Amino acid sequence: MSRLTSPVLMFFSVFLCNIISTSTYADQSTVRKIFQQAEKHVWQPNSSRYQTLYQQLHYYPLQPYLDQQQLMYGMTMGDTKAISLFLEKYRGSPLDWPLRKKWLEYLAERNNSLLFQSFYVPTSNVELTCQYYHYQLKSGVPESQILPKITSLWIVGKSQPKVCDPLFTRWQNAGYRTEEAIWQRISLAADGGKHTLIPYLTKLMPEKEKYLGTLWHKVRRDPAYISNMNRFPHKSVKEASIAAYGLKRLIWRDPEKALNTYSKAIEVLPFSESQQQQIVLKFAIALASKNHKDSAEWLEKVDENLQSTNIVQWRMAELLREQDWPEIKNDLKALPKTLHKSNQWLYWYGRSLLETGDTVLGHEVLGGLAKKRHYYGFLAASAIQQSVNLQNSPIEITAPEKLALLKNPAAKRAFEFFHIGRFYDARREWNYWLTQLSDREKLAASKIAYEEKWFDRAIFTLANVGYLDDVDLRFPLAFEDEIIDSAGRYQINPAWTFAIARRESSFMSDANSPAGAKGLMQVMPATAKHLQKRKVTNKRLMNAKANIKLGTKYLKRLLDRHDGNQVLATAAYNAGPYRVRSWLKDLKPMPADIWIETIPYKETREYVKSVMAYQEIYQIKVGQETSLFDQIFKMSIAQ
Repeated sequence: MSRLTSPVLMFFSVFLCNIISTSTYADQSTVRKIFQQAEKHVWQPNSSRYQTLYQQLHYYPLQPYLDQQQLMYGMTMGDTKAISLFLEKYRGSPLDWPLRKKWLEYLAERNNSLLFQSFYVPTSNVELTCQYYHYQLKSGVPESQILPKITSLWIVGKSQPKVCDPLFTRWQNAGYRTEEAIWQRISLAADGGKHTLIPYLTKLMPEKEKYLGTLWHKVRRDPAYISNMNRFPHKSVKEASIAAYGLKRLIWRDPEKALNTYSKAIEVLPFSESQQQQIVLKFAIALASKNHKDSAEWLEKVDENLQSTNIVQWRMAELLREQDWPEIKNDLKALPKTLHKSNQWLYWYGRSLLETGDTVLGHEVLGGLAKKRHYYGFLAASAIQQSVNLQNSPIEITAPEKLALLKNPAAKRAFEFFHIGRFYDARREWNYWLTQLSDREKLAASKIAYEEKWFDRAIFTLANVGYLDDVDLRFPLAFEDEIIDSAGRYQINPAWTFAIARRESSFMSDANSPAGAKGLMQVMPATAKHLQKRKVTNKRLMNAKANIKLGTKYLKRLLDRHDGNQVLATAAYNAGPYRVRSWLKDLKPMPADIWIETIPYKETREYVKSVMAYQEIYQIKVGQETSLFDQIFKMSIAQ
């Protein structure tokens, strides 16, 4: 079977797999094994072994991936028609881009301008985009249509591929590389981009402004450099931009120096109103998170239009630390009316009413909040001694709906990848499938995923649609046997383990965080090594059962370390025990709900709230009668 004809013929056989389910096979595990064996031999497409395996997969949903791999291996110009047919058939799907990208790179290497342009689709791949624009100009497209598009490719905070250089030269010669464009790019390089690009960009600046490039570079490397106002000789708008950037970084490193520098800078530098507001906002958040003595003053200065939930959080935290309930009530009432509907505002306002003796209005405010399935709703229910309300409204789907959805080829490919443990590929197909569905169909897809025990897709898809009231789908008893067994072994509440796993990974067993945490319960490799007294491989960390054992073992250790206090142990699971210990240093006893609200790290603060709320739900699901929030409401946190 030749490379030219085999993929074309394959399209007719593969077409049938779009309308025939994998359930055609009496033994699904057998055909899955055949597919996995075929993958190992796909680089020898003409071998009898591969052909024997391939012929048994004509109706199998993942067969197109074999066709794709064949086309990607040993490309020749003779494959043009087969590649064109394949890309047209699977346009926009996960099968498309890997092949299209390799084919475009192949065509670029051979300088085939016409075919490259015909196969090109808009992409975030800068190298291919530059190549496309180069070929467009070469083929006679007017510069006026192409060169303005180059500007956004050049004004970025990093270096671009060398293939773009001829295009940039033409763009520059046409007068598009203005002083303003250079300034924008150097600002992007300094503020979060590649600072090593700054010296090159500095050379492009007008002679009289080159000192600004040097100033940017030094402030990027050390924000304290701005503390000497003599380094801003002209007190210009551009100098003010650099100083504003430096101040917003310096406040986190050295608050006192930042405050002192700002008091001098505001007198001599022409900060815009927007820059001043952003500096005040950054100062307020930084000082509040550090529990600085001036934080309340800066929080008051924040512009009303910038009064986000984050600012409200810190303003309340300042008051809550002192437990000055009359002042808390008055300050909450003074906040913008738009914030009065938030669950957080309602809880603390209701709590302040109870603490100041206005029990009737306090019960009224908290009674409405207690009907919500939410952290603050559960706290409110405990405050007025009401039962929690899960507001469960399950999704119902019909058999015809389910059948129609499962006929979709992308759905078949997604579920097949899931069943053979290829979760990354499964999610790519799932996400592509969702782009073709209405909201109602997405809800039905969530239900199907749940029934197939693909819990993370059900959870994320419900959130994507905004349907949050199917409690079973959002809070499944996933990996139930493993979690209950491990929780029993280490004598911790299984509902807590469910809640941690739900918050950490949404039960995605191959979850991998940017920080390096692995698996269902997001265990760090160093933590696993400490627990096991030996190195634990990534493969084992990605094994759900092994990960649950390690996670529950670590939870038990943290619980013991914090004298059985689950709130502190939960905070430590996220932020680390040493950081939690620093937060407790010199702490006078305070109610647990206030301590949680004053946790300095937003991530940990929200993490603890989520886990506590999730545990309350899971305690109900596993049949525990006691309320976690009754305990939290009565709990005191101290050093």
